[in-house]
Amino acid sequence: MTTTAAFHPYQLSASEISKLVRSGEVKLSDLAEFYLDRTRSIAPRLNSHIYFDANSVESQISVLGERVKAGEDLPMAGVPVLVKDNICTRDMPTTCASRMLKNFRPTYDAFVVERLRKAGAIIFGKTNLDEFAMGSSNENSSFGPVYNPWDLTRVPGGSSGGSAAAVAADLAPVALGSDTGGSIRQPAAFCGVYGLKPTYGAVSRYGLISYASSLDQIGTFARSVIDTAMVYDVIASHDPRDSTSRRGSSPELINSLAHLKSGLKGLRIGIVTELFGSGLDESVNSSIRDAVRVFQSMGAEIHDVSVPSLRHSVSSYYLIATAEASANLARYDGIRFGHRTTEQVNQLKEVYKYSRQEGFGREVKQRIMLGTFALSSGYYDAYYGKATQMRRQIARDFNLAFERVDVLLSPVAPTTAFKIGEKIDDPLTMYLGDICTLGVNLAGLPAMSVPCGYDHQNLPIGMQLIGRPLSEKELLTTALAYENEVGSSLKRQPAL
Repeated sequence: MTTTAAFHPYQLSASEISKLVRSGEVKLSDLAEFYLDRTRSIAPRLNSHIYFDANSVESQISVLGERVKAGEDLPMAGVPVLVKDNICTRDMPTTCASRMLKNFRPTYDAFVVERLRKAGAIIFGKTNLDEFAMGSSNENSSFGPVYNPWDLTRVPGGSSGGSAAAVAADLAPVALGSDTGGSIRQPAAFCGVYGLKPTYGAVSRYGLISYASSLDQIGTFARSVIDTAMVYDVIASHDPRDSTSRRGSSPELINSLAHLKSGLKGLRIGIVTELFGSGLDESVNSSIRDAVRVFQSMGAEIHDVSVPSLRHSVSSYYLIATAEASANLARYDGIRFGHRTTEQVNQLKEVYKYSRQEGFGREVKQRIMLGTFALSSGYYDAYYGKATQMRRQIARDFNLAFERVDVLLSPVAPTTAFKIGEKIDDPLTMYLGDICTLGVNLAGLPAMSVPCGYDHQNLPIGMQLIGRPLSEKELLTTALAYENEVGSSLKRQPAL
């Protein structure tokens, strides 16, 4: 396989690409040409990319080719990777899909981008997102909505919808996203790919533009469990520049997963009963129950488990996250950071007013105002204070559940991908759709979206696996055993 004509969509995984590049069986130029052509053809239809430059890809390949010849240790040699556009890249813009940062070009790479480049990956571009990662549908971008490759009239999920849609359409085998309340897992479920949200602190947030600092976590999209593990191995490492980064070396999961036996004898899986209640689409419930039976057939023990405080996760999350957003986004004042108004104004407060009015979109303004109110004098204890108390209770309830089981299982979202525009004017309904994912972020736990079927409209369904802190290996092992049993989740591809 040494010519572009030999490549076909979905043919190669990231791990296979790396092996073939290192062995010389695949030329970097042919690989790049295939993905560049595919991006030019499909990305505009999905609106998945904010930045894409063939010259940047070609310059990276030139340098990488010399490193391959020199025999460097490059676990991701030649692997195309897309990066959500709230993660800093020194040679590409980082806009957060906002007019506020329309012209921002960082002078440095985020820690995860440094690690990917060191491992030999090629950064193929920056993906679209809900503005400042605030949204669950990817309709809030100042660059326009992203379209789901399974049905172009539907959302891909948010806020990392560009990354999820691009991986589902094979514009790159893997991509990075960020997850503050489900922004990796929900798009992964809606687009039929794997999405890993690591333990809080397992992956450095250095270079991630903050939405809610105590909740944000960088993670991975991929079309296989092995590829998910490959990227996690590369990006999970201690970083002294991030005070929340956990100490410890990279987990090196991919080698252990490569020799996994298919059985799960003795694994205790807990079904989170609170997340299977009213509002859950029957097709989602049916597909996840079928997956549970597959786990049982492999020897896993299935238990019903209660995490009662999850019923308060939506209200707690949207107070804590918006309060932190209000503080984090205060820096964008038109003077020190961000867009500055061209209006002729005479007072400093008018600079602030017009710059922020022009720079921020509706959803961002809405969340800033909610967070500012929650932190204001006279309301702090009644709202933000109570939310932080409930956050601790949610973490305690998860800990109690893990005394009985090893892994928790739930839906990722109550429904499959909904129509573009269907919920955009009803923020409460949109927020309630995050019920299955928010508690994980509040407790700082790792979780993974695993494709497990399709509904009657051929839209993908995802189940969520939740683990104890730093149990990514157990989650990936469980997901891989399921994948080995039922076959690849992407036997059917989006009809683009």
